[in-house]
Amino acid sequence: MESRDRALKYHQEHQGKIQIVSKVPVRDQEDLSLAYTPGVAEPCREIYRDPQLVNRYTNRANTVAIVTDGSAVLGLGNIGPKAGLPVMEGKSILFKLFGGVDAFPLCLDTQDPDKIVEVVRLLEPSFGGVNLEDVSAPRAFEIEARLKEALSIPVFNDDQHGTAVVVAAALLNALRYTEKRIDAVRIVFNGAGAAAIATAKLLFELGAQDISLVDREGLLYTGRRKGMNPYKEEIARLTNLERRQGGLREALKGADVFIGVSVAGALTMDMVKGMNPDAIVFALANPVPEIWPVHALESGARVVGTGRSDFPNQINNVLGFPGIFRGALDVGATDINDSMCVAAAHALAGLISDKELRDDYIIPNPMDRRVAPAVAGAVAEAAIDSGVATEPVSPEWVSQHCRMLVDEVIGAEEKILEGENS
Repeated sequence: MESRDRALKYHQEHQGKIQIVSKVPVRDQEDLSLAYTPGVAEPCREIYRDPQLVNRYTNRANTVAIVTDGSAVLGLGNIGPKAGLPVMEGKSILFKLFGGVDAFPLCLDTQDPDKIVEVVRLLEPSFGGVNLEDVSAPRAFEIEARLKEALSIPVFNDDQHGTAVVVAAALLNALRYTEKRIDAVRIVFNGAGAAAIATAKLLFELGAQDISLVDREGLLYTGRRKGMNPYKEEIARLTNLERRQGGLREALKGADVFIGVSVAGALTMDMVKGMNPDAIVFALANPVPEIWPVHALESGARVVGTGRSDFPNQINNVLGFPGIFRGALDVGATDINDSMCVAAAHALAGLISDKELRDDYIIPNPMDRRVAPAVAGAVAEAAIDSGVATEPVSPEWVSQHCRMLVDEVIGAEEKILEGENS
């Protein structure tokens, strides 16, 4: 059966991919009286007396709202909230499987930033965190900034900051493997949307000095007028300080790193040949990358990564967001800040030792069960150090808690499989 038919049959048979399962048994009248009336009135009274107790008596502290307007879904574009729901259900599974986080899709039937911000603000009592997903730029920047200001829970745009963390981790290891320093390499992005801008900013936090961004109109530089917006103007002030002009070909001459967050086929073999020796190429367009890995390697690239699972060095956001949210939720973080993202990138990169590093192994496999606990602990420590944590728990406890929750989810899945096979 072709992959399209298999995917449709899979979703139809299960009628979606998620459900709500009780954490407690309701076997008799006594259980019912505790789970619902009259027993449920007691935690209600306590929370009314002290609203901060909501996280003690409910699951709020382990819940994340996955908010989308369906305007930039995967590589499908502006397909709307209903068509985006299968993706958000899939995201919910990944939150639970890799981080033990209960995440719920909220697909909003509006693309008005004012309405999106207001809806999410009004839903804050129900959630411990917000994950913005597949919202098109530049509205994504505005919505995230306004929600961060309005809410006392962490707000995280995975398309921006999740991508940034995983790309940064892969780059740290690629540079370690090629024996290059981040403050001495020239880095070129193809694409100047939300993911590229957020990743460039995080790389500056990690010590990068020479970054350029290229969009459809060519290199960004201070003073360029065509195709600009306030967010491109802001990043242009930090990048391409030589104010070079031209397209991707010109930008890549003498570059060490290419990071593609753009479209299929944007990078040619000749462009790679114009880069410095031991070039690093991250061609992250999905499902078809900017250049096929074999062509990049034939053109002189030393390390190549893509977003695909059928090639080495898959740069996948699932390596980031489950552990990042696990760490933030467990310490009651009021924000997910730059320090926490930097810590996540270092923790992820550090899972591969110098002896293990290879040109085809610079980033852990998405199924590596060490990832989320390591990231969660590092994020928790950074949250504590940066003053945004509100719960008195240790980073070591957070790592162990993450490992325990993930083991529980995997154990439950194994029981389901045993039942299906029996």
